[in-house]
Amino acid sequence: MAVRELWLIRHGESIGNVAATRAEIEGLDAIPLDVRDADVPLSPTGQEQAAALGGWLSHHLDDIDLYGVSPYVRARETLAIALGEGSAGRTIFVDERLRDRELGILDLLTRQGVARLHPEEFSRRRHLGKFYHRPPGGESWADVALRLRSFLRETLEGGPETAMLVVHDAVVMLLLYILLPLGEGELLGFADDHTVLNASITHLIRTEAGWELAAFSDVAHLEREGADVTAHPGDPDVQPR
Repeated sequence: MAVRELWLIRHGESIGNVAATRAEIEGLDAIPLDVRDADVPLSPTGQEQAAALGGWLSHHLDDIDLYGVSPYVRARETLAIALGEGSAGRTIFVDERLRDRELGILDLLTRQGVARLHPEEFSRRRHLGKFYHRPPGGESWADVALRLRSFLRETLEGGPETAMLVVHDAVVMLLLYILLPLGEGELLGFADDHTVLNASITHLIRTEAGWELAAFSDVAHLEREGADVTAHPGDPDVQPR
């Protein structure tokens, strides 16, 4: 891999984030959302967060050689708003391997909904652990890691020295798992104690000894610009939007 510096950005708050949080608070079985995951757009707060990210990015445009983004609308909107007119002449690519984790039959279900409507999957997940549990029709964290390894080998070898990826919370976590690297237990322990905030910046630097984590889920740029800081942690077995 030629890249020596990598910025990982989680998309801004989406309408899916808002709907999922509300559904959990209200004790609903399902998240009332009538668009497919790939088409979920940013909320007004998410748009403000993306604009605040643009303030930070305006000082780093010359530091970043390559921009990669998930094909999902909320990620592409985040990058488009953040870059603004600065997108001219930039190398930007969309790659489906950067998409969010697919949840199969558990898509749009809350924690309560999974336990009530699919108790067999609830039990199977407890037995396998969330790293290896694959919902029918969906992906495990291990599955997502596999496609990310393919992405890293193919896209970031022999090319730019610096790159920024606008992705999803689970993707950020699994890129840390691959690059630092972490074991299964280390990853799950880290994920339990840390949340990838909306429009946050995670910064990795490659040294002779390997990749080092310089910053995780930094939101100082949001605070400077007066944009709301939102968490909306994605439960990987419920709804990581």
